[in-house]
Amino acid sequence: MLEIRNIDVFYGDVQVLWDVSFEVKQGEVVALIGANGAGKSTSLKTVSGLLRPRKGEILLDAAPIHIIAPYRLIEMGIAHCPEARRLFVEMTVEENLDMGSLRGEARERRAKTKEMVFGLFPRLSERRRQPAGLLSGGEQQMVAIGRGLMALPKLLMLDEPSLGLAPILVREIFDIITRIREQGTTVLIVEQNVKQTLAIADRAYVLETGRVVREGTGRDLLHDPHVKAAYLGV
Repeated sequence: MLEIRNIDVFYGDVQVLWDVSFEVKQGEVVALIGANGAGKSTSLKTVSGLLRPRKGEILLDAAPIHIIAPYRLIEMGIAHCPEARRLFVEMTVEENLDMGSLRGEARERRAKTKEMVFGLFPRLSERRRQPAGLLSGGEQQMVAIGRGLMALPKLLMLDEPSLGLAPILVREIFDIITRIREQGTTVLIVEQNVKQTLAIADRAYVLETGRVVREGTGRDLLHDPHVKAAYLGV
């Protein structure tokens, strides 16, 4: 579904990604793992058009998308849930969800999709009239994921969905990600919770200082000596 081919990405004059390549197949959960500053979030921002590669290309269903405006990528089926959630905190939960379905088919199917989101996150249904800024961190993360799902994406990109959450909520978020994949949405996830991420990932790529240094199935990387030493403390 998604192919990233040999991209170089810069912030101004500072290069952040070097010759990065990876792919996401339909129906998979694919993870990008690595330390802070490895280039994980930069990779997602480049896929969603917020950054442009100076070299290489990005293909969605074999069509080049690295030259397309970000708002058009939403219509093509890519939704990006950014790090730190980025909610409209003075708007209600329901209004935040509606913001994910402003155009095309997503707008026409808004009511049905919203009920699906409330089925995944029953607490959001209970709090649908509350301002998003008054929710707990875990509930806000649910809103962010739900807002992404409201766009009816083929590919849902999640940036650090477990950041700052209590362990019990972390498990709940990862269970939800598995259910989202089971319902037919492909997932690309960036996470520092390496053990739980690899446990649900079909495949994963390890980024270090802007380069892909390892790739494999989630199970294989869980048992890789380098990954165990560098990221699992083993």
